[in-house]
Amino acid sequence: MIFGIELAYLCLGFWLLCFLGTGTDEKNIKSIASYPDEVINIVKSNSKLRDKIVSTPPLMKLGSNLVLFGVILYILCFFIRTDSFLYNFLAVLIMGQALNLFDLLVIDLLWWRNSKRVRFLETKDDKGLYSNPKKHLISFLKGIVLFTIIALIDGGLLLLF
Repeated sequence: MIFGIELAYLCLGFWLLCFLGTGTDEKNIKSIASYPDEVINIVKSNSKLRDKIVSTPPLMKLGSNLVLFGVILYILCFFIRTDSFLYNFLAVLIMGQALNLFDLLVIDLLWWRNSKRVRFLETKDDKGLYSNPKKHLISFLKGIVLFTIIALIDGGLLLLF
């Protein structure tokens, strides 16, 4: 029961962060890497926006995601941990993969692709530019690996602390 409540809050909190992190060109540009290439090219051709694009090296993204989600999932699973590595590993893995699946299905494929909130001002009325799911699917596959690594680390840490 606690697991389900924690998972619901985790997904709701993640969606809320995504929602609050969008709505203007300045906010949307922070996650420009998740946009289809066609949108990225339009943004790069905009003299007001192209200088605001910040690219983060892939290893830095991986490291920050490992730490961020590792800490969050550790805290959430701390309250349901046992003396079994397998149980702790599976709890973290299920919670992480459920968040990953929620991100793909609800946030990326349902909300993000259909919301004008994530669109850049000069492309606001062109829904077709935002419908390509390729980057969302790639992100989901990367998330599978990320949350498996986190589950291995947190599963062990939950035994120690």
